[in-house]
Amino acid sequence: MENNKIKHSALYVKAGISPPEIISSSSVEHIKTLKKQQPSSKELVDGILAGNITALSRAITLVESTNVNHLVKANEVINACLSHANKSVRIGITGVPGVGKSTFIEAFGKYLTGLGKKVAVLAVDPSSTISHGSILGDKTRMEELVKDKNAFIRPSASGETLGGVARKTREAITLCEACGYDTIIIETVGVGQSETAVHSMVDFFLLLKIAGAGDELQGIKRGIMEMADAIVINKADGDNVRKANLAKVEFNRALHLFPAKKSGWTPTTSTCSAITHEGIPEVWKTIEEFLELTKGNNYFFEKRKEQNQYWLLETINEQLKTNFYNHPEIQKLLEENKKAVQNDEISPFAAAQILLKKYFK
Repeated sequence: MENNKIKHSALYVKAGISPPEIISSSSVEHIKTLKKQQPSSKELVDGILAGNITALSRAITLVESTNVNHLVKANEVINACLSHANKSVRIGITGVPGVGKSTFIEAFGKYLTGLGKKVAVLAVDPSSTISHGSILGDKTRMEELVKDKNAFIRPSASGETLGGVARKTREAITLCEACGYDTIIIETVGVGQSETAVHSMVDFFLLLKIAGAGDELQGIKRGIMEMADAIVINKADGDNVRKANLAKVEFNRALHLFPAKKSGWTPTTSTCSAITHEGIPEVWKTIEEFLELTKGNNYFFEKRKEQNQYWLLETINEQLKTNFYNHPEIQKLLEENKKAVQNDEISPFAAAQILLKKYFK
């Protein structure tokens, strides 16, 4: 009787219908199994050479891993892909935050895929120095390009690497080339003077600017201007067209203050709008002219050889650093010396010498 009263009460809550499973339990188990089953290096290589994006993504994740156990497998994949690489043009794109790099790359990438090219974008996201996290939001900013079947976008965290270039971007280029991408675009954080790393892994270095930012003359002082093969003033639309054209003249004057490039190429300045796509075809035409000149005088190939040597030394430095900090005895001694340095019991330089002597013994 009491139960019937409750059922007819306004406070009575009927038992709802159990919602259907969005994913069947068998599918969940299958996904868990797939996660546990890591593909072999041969399976990854075969997938990459077949143009499989999943295999490419997994291989890049592998080479980016800081896990020492992944290093051997990553090297096997990279070495197997080397003979299928070096068949692309590598373009570095930089500029201060807010210059419109992502919007420009999307417009430029769509233009290139429209020409029948396969474009890989390796976008480097800035890491927080406090939380060490990254947003990795380039895929959301490049809505159209990410849906293009001839494009591949891979955001990576910059970490603490100089110039905002992810530590393993160089290897990622090799993997993308082996996967059939003939145009590799590297978007950097854009921190001004620390872009040497990206310059050492690309064929063409593009500097994006905006008008009215007050850096037309400031740009002269930056080493980044010397590295640029072309300067493009973005956001040249609406009321900004006149300002963009004035900025173009100023930057063109600034470029003439620098010594001639070894490549024999004279850097150019132009304007474009990533929104209206005006000036985008001209940017690609400039790159084509650069490639024709540098391949003709053999500079293109010599630069690639120099870059390979540079990355050999960088890899040695990186590996030595990793081995040093992962050494169990060094880790213990380092903590002791950190405290001693903090308490002014020993100088940082003397502590460093103690650690290095211990390591090399």
